[in-house]
Amino acid sequence: MTASSDTPRKGPLSHIRVLDLSRVLAGPWTGQLLADLGADVIKVERPGVGDDTRGWGPPFLKRPDGGSTSDAAYFLAVNRGKRSITADLATPRGQRIARALAAKSDVLLENFKVGTLAKFGLSYDDLKIVNPGLIYCSITGFGQTGPKRDHPAYDFMMQAMSGLMSVTGQRDDMPGGGPQKVGVPIVDIMTGMYAAVAVLAAVARRDQTGQGDYVDIGMLDVAVSSLANQAMNYLMTDTAPRRNGNAHPNIQPQDIFATADGHIALAVGNDGQFAKLCEVIGQPDLAADPQFQTNDARVRHSATLSPLLRAIFLQRETAVWAGQLEAAGVPAGPIRNIQQVFSDPQVIHRGMLMTLPHATAGDISMVNSPMRFTNAPLSPGPAPPVLGQHSREVLAELGLTEDE
Repeated sequence: MTASSDTPRKGPLSHIRVLDLSRVLAGPWTGQLLADLGADVIKVERPGVGDDTRGWGPPFLKRPDGGSTSDAAYFLAVNRGKRSITADLATPRGQRIARALAAKSDVLLENFKVGTLAKFGLSYDDLKIVNPGLIYCSITGFGQTGPKRDHPAYDFMMQAMSGLMSVTGQRDDMPGGGPQKVGVPIVDIMTGMYAAVAVLAAVARRDQTGQGDYVDIGMLDVAVSSLANQAMNYLMTDTAPRRNGNAHPNIQPQDIFATADGHIALAVGNDGQFAKLCEVIGQPDLAADPQFQTNDARVRHSATLSPLLRAIFLQRETAVWAGQLEAAGVPAGPIRNIQQVFSDPQVIHRGMLMTLPHATAGDISMVNSPMRFTNAPLSPGPAPPVLGQHSREVLAELGLTEDE
């Protein structure tokens, strides 16, 4: 899919303007989600430096002549669909620009340390005076209150402090055992998603009342909330869950199994699927065995069931197992690398890989939004901006002259 940078924005939020004062990942991810939905997102960056993630490389974006730009892949991953201006919020001029933009925006996103923007006259209490309908969303590591409210935070430490790493990774008594982080900055991403949901809820309420709101999102809160079934496993048993590799703590068999030439992920979700699995592997009697007949029994006897399955899966290649299991309606699939993912016919069909025109690098490949609307279709793009790319046009919209 190819999109032009001057394609009119579409989508259910095409009437919304977002002032994005955030940087790094959680806040920009929120802004990108809103931009994907059609919002006009104006990203304010530090003059000459920009968002921290512009320099978080390699890899860096390549120009058509083969040279590198100053923008890292990390920045590109979380800033598509935005317009970039530069302003130093520590200066009176930068503060005037931010206030003027806030007065004309529906949403403001920020992830400065608690109290920083208040020093610049840009707190929610300051800005709601000029725009009572403003939705002001603050994203921090620990939220606006509590003993750690002033502490800095990054995704990696949040995965550790939230307990997520205590249930991620191989068992301590196994080779490679020990705590592991998730392979993507999952707490940042989930924080961005929670923030976007909260912002949209506040916008919906404003449509009814005319009143804006202040949204306080803490990364640690999000990470704890995202513990989901593992948190409830603890709350119901008073026993802290432990790492168990790829094995699911509540459903079996759900695990990774070695095959004759690789690995396959098996995700049996109910007793009917287990019976079909037993047919595929040539062991129909296993489904009637009291040790394995129900999921509860399979979880309790997984130490017996798992070795049986492991020995069987070693007998055939991954592609053979995947084809037979898919035909039988048993959820399973090969473990792919990311290159293989973007070659998958389903991923291609769904348009998850798209091409956008970039200001200095020509057409660049990017990941598309997964959201699909029938009555308010989305229009992808524009590509992530170069630093200050839209300063003149955005400031002109505020009424500044060319000289100003």
